[in-house]
Amino acid sequence: QVQLVESGGGLVQTGGSLRLSCAASGETFSRYAMGWFRQAPGKEREFVAVISRRGGTTAYADSMKDRFTISRDNVKNMVYLQMNSLKPEDTAVYYCAANRVIGLEILPSRLGRLYDYWGQGTQVTVSS
Repeated sequence: QVQLVESGGGLVQTGGSLRLSCAASGETFSRYAMGWFRQAPGKEREFVAVISRRGGTTAYADSMKDRFTISRDNVKNMVYLQMNSLKPEDTAVYYCAANRVIGLEILPSRLGRLYDYWGQGTQVTVSS
């Protein structure tokens, strides 16, 4: 099993930046591709970004690819989401999730229901 704990959320003004962190423990972290998802009040959970096991391949939701950057540190068992130029519509609870994949640079599905483990989430609020 993998335990995931997010941190780094908070309140920020429009145009500001935040860096979310996700600490993993349990099974070997590098066996998992890692994703970030978010859920705003009254809305369905949506895909944000994903990174391969080795970190060489990433993908983003279209609305975030020019503003957000996902990265990972397999020595520290951490995954990060750098968020810049934040907008009020980015307000949501952000979750990291782990997906067991075989290939080192394979990106898993963007469907959250296919991920194996989830953190508890961290709130991001962007004020206008």
